[in-house]
Amino acid sequence: MERRFDFSKETEEVFERGLQSIPLSMDLWIHYISYLQATLDMNLPESIQKIHSVFESAVAAAGMDFRSDKLWELYVEWEKEQGDLKAITAIYDRVLATPTQLYSHHWEKFKEHVMSNSPKDILSAEELLWLQSKITTDTVQKSVETEVEEVPPGEDLPPGVEVKPETGADAQVPRFSASYPNDADFDSYSELTSAVRGDLDQDKIRELVISIRQQVYTQNETEVSKRWNFEEGIKRPYFHVKPLERAQLKNWRDYLDYEITSGSHERTIVLFERCVIACALYEEFWIKYTKYLENHTVAGARSVFQRACGYHLPRKPNIHLLWAAFEEKQGDLEEARRILKSYEESIPGLAMVRLRRVSLERRHGNLEAAEALLQEAIRDNEGMPLASFYAIKLARQVLKVQKNLIKARKVLMEALEKDPENAKLHTNLLEIEFSADVRQNEGNTMNCFERALSSGLPEETKIVFSQRRVEFLEDFGSSIHSLLTAYDEHQKFLKHQMTRKRAPENGCTDEPEDKKLRAEDSPGMVNPTAGIPPLMGTDLSASPAAAYNYSTWYQVSNVALMRFSEPCMLMHLEGLR
Repeated sequence: MERRFDFSKETEEVFERGLQSIPLSMDLWIHYISYLQATLDMNLPESIQKIHSVFESAVAAAGMDFRSDKLWELYVEWEKEQGDLKAITAIYDRVLATPTQLYSHHWEKFKEHVMSNSPKDILSAEELLWLQSKITTDTVQKSVETEVEEVPPGEDLPPGVEVKPETGADAQVPRFSASYPNDADFDSYSELTSAVRGDLDQDKIRELVISIRQQVYTQNETEVSKRWNFEEGIKRPYFHVKPLERAQLKNWRDYLDYEITSGSHERTIVLFERCVIACALYEEFWIKYTKYLENHTVAGARSVFQRACGYHLPRKPNIHLLWAAFEEKQGDLEEARRILKSYEESIPGLAMVRLRRVSLERRHGNLEAAEALLQEAIRDNEGMPLASFYAIKLARQVLKVQKNLIKARKVLMEALEKDPENAKLHTNLLEIEFSADVRQNEGNTMNCFERALSSGLPEETKIVFSQRRVEFLEDFGSSIHSLLTAYDEHQKFLKHQMTRKRAPENGCTDEPEDKKLRAEDSPGMVNPTAGIPPLMGTDLSASPAAAYNYSTWYQVSNVALMRFSEPCMLMHLEGLR
């Protein structure tokens, strides 16, 4: 559009912005170069210099792309139009060492270039001199070896050949010594070339030029063969909103892993850039890219985070959390706060983001800010299960970090007033009371049990709380009467559950056979964790209340105990005392 209205400056600005955003776009580079060639005055040296600069920028940004052949060919053609054959040779030297799709085509074009032009026109003066020296050295050396073989014992060797004075295995080995001119021996390029023009064997130089590049080409061919299958697996190198097939995603993963372990850093960066074009909507590849760059350049990793979160994945939480963690790791706490807050404002209600904000403040000693964030989350989610979730988190932080049992108890009590049938709240309040001195805190612990058992919790959950009450009183209780009362109430819970599970007619139920309560099984054999979540959302083995879960030996002992009659049980308990 800008070009249609003859706004040349604005047109060029659009090209530059596009190339900065999409540096791997061959089409955009070629269109930009074609635009410059069509609009610039080629009779001006600055125009030639600008186009040359753009070509260099193009091959630096995209020349390592496996499909960059068209760009390299355009560069060669342009230099050919300028008549700079030495520059063409330099371009071929670069592309012959770059694994591209048409690597063999470039090789054939290079050999054609060498054979159709004079060596002095396509090679630098330094390379010409080196090649002439090598040809001369090889020729003389071969001649010397021949003459040495033909010289009879006692006769003189040819001029320029010495025999080392050492004896032994090195004796009689000829050595050719000669000196060759270098750039400092000549006042100008014309003198330099004229010094070698007389004895320059062009055919031999051409053969040697191709022979030397043959080694580079062979090595490059090996590199191409290693990547060929990966490249064949890329069926969609451009962006599209449709999901990619699993095979293509796996191919990108394997290709990236190979390039990271076996390729150069530059090629790895180019492959990542190609990948995030086709896989722009896949979070895993952006994350893989940032993790790779973090070990090489902080600025580069930050740039990738900005592109991923700002343009391609604005609603994906994991990449934003990783970006905030990255900035925190670099010491930029304000930027980490900004990232998390900004994302939470755009996508409200995600607990993982709010908890990351809380943990950020806690890690850096801002306990008041961390508590305020949790209090705010409780208020914002009042009347919803998420409010109880945040209350548990707040109570845990107050207890474990601030060491304030009274305040933690208050937080959970307030939450229970609003959500009295939340098993997690009851369980975590119970853990808080267990964390205190059981001898001094028996009353509060028993109140937790009574509150849970008198609530509207499911029957299976109440059985677990009832069993834990029996265990607590047996291990830490101060009254045998409280223990016996708790035991009697626990038996009532079990009988009620067994009655409810029995078949109403002919022993038939709709439950699976493996879930039926068998007649020969003791009613005391109840899953102790049924219906109850882990305390504070953690492994019970890591909490003080962990000891109150059934273990196998305890279940067996308890079953035996419940088979006593009540008088026998009383006698047994008195005996234990």
